[in-house]
Amino acid sequence: MTGMVRVAVAGDVAEAEEIQEILRSAGIDAEIADGEEDSLTVSVPEEDVEHAQDAIEAMTEPEDVIGEP
Repeated sequence: MTGMVRVAVAGDVAEAEEIQEILRSAGIDAEIADGEEDSLTVSVPEEDVEHAQDAIEAMTEPEDVIGEP
C-alpha cells in the first residue's frame, strides 16, 4: 500500500476542489485535507506524483497555485 503525497496547497476550498477536479480529469485520485494557516492540501497516491504535477502545471497558470511542497 502506497502513501499519499502532497502535490499542491490551496488557499480555499474552491481552489482545492478545482485542483482536485483537474487531477480527477487526468485519471488521478486526489484527496483534500486541512493544511497550515487556513490552507488546504491536495494529495495523490505516491505513484501518481509526477503525473499529477504535470497535470496541474498543464491546466493552471503559475500564479493560480499558491504553493507546492
